[in-house]
Amino acid sequence: MSYRFRRLFFWLAAIATLLLCPALFAQQLSKRLILKDGSYQPAVKWEVHGDRVHYLSAERNEWEDVPTALVDWDATKKYEAELLAGQRSPAAAEIDQEIEAERKAEEAKSPIIVPGLRLPEDGGVLLLDNFEGHPQLDEIQQTGGEINKNTKRNILRATVNPIASTKQNIELTGAHAKVQSHTGQPTFYISIDEGGDISPDQPQKTAAAEKPFDPGRFRIVRMEVRGDKRIAGNIKISMVGKVRQQENLIPAHSELMPGGSWIRLTSAAPLSSGEYAIAEMLADQGMNLYVWDFGVNPGAPGNAGAQKPDPRLIDQEAHKPEEPEKP
Repeated sequence: MSYRFRRLFFWLAAIATLLLCPALFAQQLSKRLILKDGSYQPAVKWEVHGDRVHYLSAERNEWEDVPTALVDWDATKKYEAELLAGQRSPAAAEIDQEIEAERKAEEAKSPIIVPGLRLPEDGGVLLLDNFEGHPQLDEIQQTGGEINKNTKRNILRATVNPIASTKQNIELTGAHAKVQSHTGQPTFYISIDEGGDISPDQPQKTAAAEKPFDPGRFRIVRMEVRGDKRIAGNIKISMVGKVRQQENLIPAHSELMPGGSWIRLTSAAPLSSGEYAIAEMLADQGMNLYVWDFGVNPGAPGNAGAQKPDPRLIDQEAHKPEEPEKP
């Protein structure tokens, strides 16, 4: 078979496929159950069961239900007809753009940082560790005082009552943190909702929290172990009530991740074995006394509750279509 004939055969087969299988393209397009209030549910397919519409969500890949009375069937059929005809109304194109923007915003709230590991939607402070050759995420709890009802998305702040000519240590109970890093140069992911509930006895947002991203807001502090306590620093209060804090800060790199929901914090150099904490620096108010404590110990047992890579996420990323390059 000559090259010219093979090429002609290829194009004839491609054209025949498009002519004989128009439903194949339509099936790949996103259908929508359009509701009477103007909203819609992206769906792969649906079935009407009496007063309920049973549909397969295109977003969550799960079967869900919506009352039949809420569906605008005329608008739904019109949209489906436009899909089959290869036509797109301006409203449909605008909706697609909104859906894509929402999808990217949701991905920014819960991004995949390494294959199979996704940051949680409800925020928190997490350590990206490597235990026995496998990556894992460990949540670090805030330590130093009573935690209110939503510890993941609230920053607890403590103030110091001036006492004439005193020196107070910032102490944490216990010689070791519950979470231990098995790598000497760990990476941390920090997501704190500044709009969360703050208990009445806590100061309100500081000026630093209301400003744009400050790379020096979160710092790594080296702690000193004394018996069954860890010292994160000390506070010196002068006769006139002037407060000054001292802490052993470790050089680190801090950056805001795409989407603005997470901060990535990494030490500038490997950390030696010992006890550390992530502290929030409150501008002229010094260090937040509530910290996220962790240790560095390559020989420590595995951390309880560690999040392991999800094979489903790995498979999804492997089959995820590449986004077209912007012109």
